Amino acid sequence: MALKVGILGATGMVGQRFIQLLGKHKWFSIDALLASERSAGKKYSDAASWYLAGDIPAEVGEMEVQKIDAAIVEKAGLDVVFSALPSDIARKAEAEFAAKVPVFSNTSTYRMEPDVPLMVPEINPEHLDLLKIQKRERGWNGFLVTNPNCSTIGLVIPLKPILDSLGIEWVNVATMQAVSGAGYAGVPSMAILDNLIPFIGGEEPKLETESQKILGQFSGNVIKDADFDIFASCNRVMVRDGHTEAVFVKTAKDFEVDGVKDIFRKFRGEPQRLGLPTAPEEPIVVMDAEDRPQPLKDRNLGAGMSVAVGRIRKKSENLLKFTCLSHNTIRGAAGASILNAELAYKKGLLKG
Repeated sequence: MALKVGILGATGMVGQRFIQLLGKHKWFSIDALLASERSAGKKYSDAASWYLAGDIPAEVGEMEVQKIDAAIVEKAGLDVVFSALPSDIARKAEAEFAAKVPVFSNTSTYRMEPDVPLMVPEINPEHLDLLKIQKRERGWNGFLVTNPNCSTIGLVIPLKPILDSLGIEWVNVATMQAVSGAGYAGVPSMAILDNLIPFIGGEEPKLETESQKILGQFSGNVIKDADFDIFASCNRVMVRDGHTEAVFVKTAKDFEVDGVKDIFRKFRGEPQRLGLPTAPEEPIVVMDAEDRPQPLKDRNLGAGMSVAVGRIRKKSENLLKFTCLSHNTIRGAAGASILNAELAYKKGLLKG
């Protein structure tokens, strides 16, 4: 029997991705849609302006939107909650839900809390062991797992096999981020048309600190951050979906380009070994064409869950350059949370 799922922030862009990706899921069924009081009491089709390709799934369109209230957990018999809430609402609401039921959040509010796993399952599945500490210290019956910022995910997935094989001394990254990362109303059209905005509020610190936590080591009590510096410059560009990143890595060991390509191609993690439904067969897709990856052509690789890596070059001894691309609302948001939940399910942490 499928586990019953509630979606917090169901009418927004990431909430809609949750609905789209969970529509025919093997293990999860959508049983509650929750949003602001403005939407509560309406049919979903009346409450939401659907931003994604295709129509609202018919069965979801007829569901009534509920007000965000943790009492729905008992009322609807929910087993799992996914959160796409704005950060200012998430601190109170996610804690209230996590006190009762497992919560998988796409929101930044709790990501850097020392007892909250910040997960990319191919990279740090062992960080789920933090939940024992979290539940004990917070007295929650449920728990809270977060996924990182959309630009962070696209960076750390290719960094992980480099770190394991060659070691890393420092990373310099410049991002070119899609407008959907700011939400439907996030960037005015007249600000981005024919333009590039070389600043995204709060983005650079997130990319730098989240990456170090994800790539850090869990001691059994705390996570010790990765011990190399990351320098980020984040830019908003006139692309609908897909974050592109130009990455420069100083490695601890020297390398050859073909060897790095082989490292990327062979990379697999726990989701692939376990055959999780949302996991891409290839977490990293290596592109040999000199003008790839490109958002328009490559963002949907692996159903939007793969990271495309191309332009792999050696600048000098121990200095690697490459370009990576990931779908920011699938791998970088809703799909990431769902993959986290699938891993937790396989680990026996979710119960119907």
